[in-house]
Amino acid sequence: MTAYTEALPSTPTELVLRRAEETDLPELRRLDHEIFGQFAYPAFLLRQLFDLYQRHFLVLDDGSGRLHGYVLAGTDTLSRDCWILGLCVTRDRRGRGLGRDLMREVLLLLEDDGIGVVRLTVEPANSAAVLLYRSLGFVCEEPDGGLRPDYFGPGQDRLVMRLDLTPPSRRR
Repeated sequence: MTAYTEALPSTPTELVLRRAEETDLPELRRLDHEIFGQFAYPAFLLRQLFDLYQRHFLVLDDGSGRLHGYVLAGTDTLSRDCWILGLCVTRDRRGRGLGRDLMREVLLLLEDDGIGVVRLTVEPANSAAVLLYRSLGFVCEEPDGGLRPDYFGPGQDRLVMRLDLTPPSRRR
């Protein structure tokens, strides 16, 4: 897929954007818990999501066994719909465009696979994520400007955003 070289204060580190592998599951669990805390996927569910959606489960790997981000898209080929089920980048690597790169790569894969609509949810207060998604072409899905009160339970409001993809046969 893609390799990045980053100059860090101590040592240059190359990150490789690649498809997740079964051996990544313990590290994915660690990363998911680090970023999402109490909202992290349980280990059994992360395993099943990997089994179902490996083609659209991409990671940022530094080559030492440490992952620095992932994106996971869950697809429904019968309806050609998809949900982004997770996007994260470790705090020490944020602000470098890595989340955008993960999203662009998975959107290309989804487009090539004939997915027509991609949806995601985002916490309304997460302005950095909302701006990222808008810059990629996502819009708040109606009704109510995408706001879904209590979407994940009491006090867990989310924005639902949507992107319509262009089928490969219609791209220029």
